[in-house]
Amino acid sequence: MTPNARLAAAIDLLFAMEAAPRRPADAVANTFFRERRYIGGGDRRAVSTEAWSVLRAWRRLEWWLQRAGGSARPRLLVAALSVLAGRPVDSLQRAFSGGRYAPDVLEPFELRVLRALEGHTLDHPEMPEAVALEVPDWLLPLLSAEFGEGLRAEIAALSAPATLDLRVNLLRTTREAAAAALAEEGIATEPTPLSPWGLRVPGRLPVTSTKAFAGGLVEIQDEGSQLVVQAVGAGPEMRVLDYCAGAGGKTLGLAMCMDNRGHVVACDVSEPRLDGAVRRLRRAGVHNVERHLLVEGDKWAKRRRASFDRVLVDAPCTGTGTWRRNPDARLRLTRADLDELLAKQSAILDRAATLVRPEGRLVYATCSVLREENASQVDAFLSRHADFALLDLRAPDPILPPIPAQALQAGGVLRLTPRQHGTDGFFAAVLARVRPEPPPA
Repeated sequence: MTPNARLAAAIDLLFAMEAAPRRPADAVANTFFRERRYIGGGDRRAVSTEAWSVLRAWRRLEWWLQRAGGSARPRLLVAALSVLAGRPVDSLQRAFSGGRYAPDVLEPFELRVLRALEGHTLDHPEMPEAVALEVPDWLLPLLSAEFGEGLRAEIAALSAPATLDLRVNLLRTTREAAAAALAEEGIATEPTPLSPWGLRVPGRLPVTSTKAFAGGLVEIQDEGSQLVVQAVGAGPEMRVLDYCAGAGGKTLGLAMCMDNRGHVVACDVSEPRLDGAVRRLRRAGVHNVERHLLVEGDKWAKRRRASFDRVLVDAPCTGTGTWRRNPDARLRLTRADLDELLAKQSAILDRAATLVRPEGRLVYATCSVLREENASQVDAFLSRHADFALLDLRAPDPILPPIPAQALQAGGVLRLTPRQHGTDGFFAAVLARVRPEPPPA
């Protein structure tokens, strides 16, 4: 594709996202490129980079466009980003030529708006703080309370492109051997600093097209997510429940930690997500996992009460810790969404707790950086459940592999941010059942 054709495709992709405002941008992009198989891998990455650059700067671009008399539509967003990055409007006008595969010619009102932006940069001292930081107005106080003086640096890290991390599948290989196999296919890696199983790939290389990936040697998984798996402390012969398993990313890690022995149950309320795990499990050589679809009125949980050694609740959350990968999520998130999720997290924790056997452990995790979804949820759970206690992950444990001290905070919980750890934002707390569950009132 020519540069102008890539520009046109990025605009079309943003129009597709605009037409599906509640659908995640990556899902829209997957459909977009699947319907345009003529766009090659390098062009896909270039088009995606252009679109994601707009998503990361959306509020600032919108502020500039409103100031110049325009509106936040895909064509003007893409063009404004170029101008605010220093491209002359005359050069951009030649790119919007209306020729074959190029964007349509800029309208006179579009040219007026863009010329008003010339000589400026994306940031401006008059921008409201929430706009400058690319966060919803209502969310800024919650983030300020969490990060304090480090707010701007933390949000900047959450706004940067994400790393590409891999988890080596120890059922099939070693970290060293997996790195060598990827190197033979032209993909250089380096060990992740925190996870003992991780490899980090510089840039956005096509890992999924390698033999190493197809053979189940590696799985794409953020280093922070790998540490959540490590915090579960799953071992061979245990009965382990992944209560919100989704497509099975953490399920795969749990099975690996158990050396394919014992029994893992992967539960979710979404049948398509659970079905999506089948191919991944097969590729990884995992055979100790059972899948179960949670449905209304299901007696499954009642029959398995107090029967699991480990229960992982990777709870549905705002995903504020994944903004590096999903910058569009910031644009959709509302206070009502947070309130709904807080109630859902609390209910899920209460249900999952009934499945933990005496002396077993309940691990609560989110990919959020908000205290309301993390420490506050744990405190509220402990106030309702006197039979559980918070396990300090800083203390030596006979079962749990040691987690790097820099990944832990006061109270011994796992807390990760892109700025401090180079991972997505994650939280995990291990709650140990210290006495039998009290009988129902």
